[in-house]
Amino acid sequence: MKTKFLLSIYLAFCLQIITINLNAQSNEAPISINIDFNKEVGEMNPIWGSWGYDEPNYTYMKDGKKLLSEIADLSAVPVYVRAHSLLVTHEGDIALKWGSTNAYTEDENGNPIYDWTVVDKIFDTYIERGMKPIAQIAFMPKALSSKPEPYRNDWISGAKYNRIFAGWSYPPNDYNKWAELIYQWVIHSVERYGKEEVESWYWELWNEPNIGYWQGTTEEYIKLYDYTADAVKRALPLAKIGGPETTGPGGKGAEKFLRAFLDHVVSGKNYVTGKTGSPLDFITFHAKGKPTMVDSLVQMNMGKQLRDISKGFEIVASYPTLKHLPIIIGESDPEGCAACSENDYPQNAYRNNTMYASYTAAAFARKYELADHFDVNLFSAVTWGFEFEDQPWFAGFRDMATNGVDKPVLNVFRMFGLMQGNRVKVSGNLEYDYLKLRDESVRGNPDVNAIAAKAKNASTIMVWNYHDNNNLNVPDAHVEIKVEGLPVGKVLLNHYRVDQEHSNSFTVWKGMGSPQDPTLEQISKLEKAGQLQLYTSPKWLTIEKGETTIKMKLPRQGISLFQFSY
Repeated sequence: MKTKFLLSIYLAFCLQIITINLNAQSNEAPISINIDFNKEVGEMNPIWGSWGYDEPNYTYMKDGKKLLSEIADLSAVPVYVRAHSLLVTHEGDIALKWGSTNAYTEDENGNPIYDWTVVDKIFDTYIERGMKPIAQIAFMPKALSSKPEPYRNDWISGAKYNRIFAGWSYPPNDYNKWAELIYQWVIHSVERYGKEEVESWYWELWNEPNIGYWQGTTEEYIKLYDYTADAVKRALPLAKIGGPETTGPGGKGAEKFLRAFLDHVVSGKNYVTGKTGSPLDFITFHAKGKPTMVDSLVQMNMGKQLRDISKGFEIVASYPTLKHLPIIIGESDPEGCAACSENDYPQNAYRNNTMYASYTAAAFARKYELADHFDVNLFSAVTWGFEFEDQPWFAGFRDMATNGVDKPVLNVFRMFGLMQGNRVKVSGNLEYDYLKLRDESVRGNPDVNAIAAKAKNASTIMVWNYHDNNNLNVPDAHVEIKVEGLPVGKVLLNHYRVDQEHSNSFTVWKGMGSPQDPTLEQISKLEKAGQLQLYTSPKWLTIEKGETTIKMKLPRQGISLFQFSY
């Protein structure tokens, strides 16, 4: 009996060893990715080249200017910037989720006083860097609010009770005064920046009017849109005006609001002209994921964000006269609150490390594919993540930099900035396509995949190893990339990498002991670590028959960019 028992233990042990070996062998099996630069599938429009934030006054502060300069420099085409609260009346100091410009006040007799000093300071910062505004026409000045008191929010990160939506979120007490304010703003912009420049901007009305940001009805928003669009077009007939910037259309309330707005634009009675329809030059909505904590680890939900995008595209595509208008996903992020720190919300711990970076790579690739699927015109997907002035180092806000030091996620945008021309066909033994990821997210095997582009003098391939679960203690993926369609002859290959050891200021900061008061020498090292780094030295390849094969190991949440120059 004892012998049988020992034999059973031995057999179980042997079976376990065999299983481990089989798993090891399966992990060693390469993931094959095929890139054919001869087969173009669509334009590599810089949809990733837009940023936004709640706090407009950060724009012209020290770290704000530094980050904007870096964002402007990473793209060969103009970067667009969207900020909240450009018309909010001054009501105290700058704070999280708050800002003001004092653009509109009234004298004691109710006569308008326009003051564009702060708005100009914000837009000047963009224009000086070759950037362009997505000029958000919001929120309601105190003198025009139909319920002005209390006016200011009292939001605090992590607080159980916050008053966010106050007097600035109400409809105007006088639509004509509102329209004149917008008319004067556009006229002033033309005088300051020139007609041609302002015609290249995107003017949009409000933010998420289907929830608390708008304390009026759907119909009141539509009325405000008609007055706003008429004012913009009177001031500058070729100006671009759009909306409605709803939350994710995957929610029933958001879908209903978006459809009501588009129905009005197509066939409703205009509140200003009395004619049918309203001017609309582009369509806007938001899309967000939703991370949670599972067994003390962050678990992302990219599928939710992609379902929001998919539903928004489906809705737009259902309007024949509107389906080819530019679409701006006005906020396109892993979750909803940029100003909610990791300290207060543990599920936001993905933000400092490479998980945010790999999520960004995988998500943007699928935005292109969803736009192709619905045959819609995706112009831009705005990353709602900028910087937060004078906050602790690596506090876990959804930002691109901390105290002037770039975080790993910004280096993925630098990678995208190197990808130009047209997208090309990607195939192979890949676990996910865009529809499976949309419907299931990434819960089983990792999403090891790629996006590739071909330009006149260069071809690029971005490869990522993404998973919704933030577990880095897993084997590296063995990736084999088979490339076709390269020019015959000498080609220069640069291999860039974002992982735990490369292009990663967070790892370096932790290695320093996580200082909250780093020395100037430490800051210099952090700034250097925050830049996009080569994984290997540049290498000249001799290409025969237009083909080459690249083999590499890619760690979980790592991203590689291969740039072939010729």
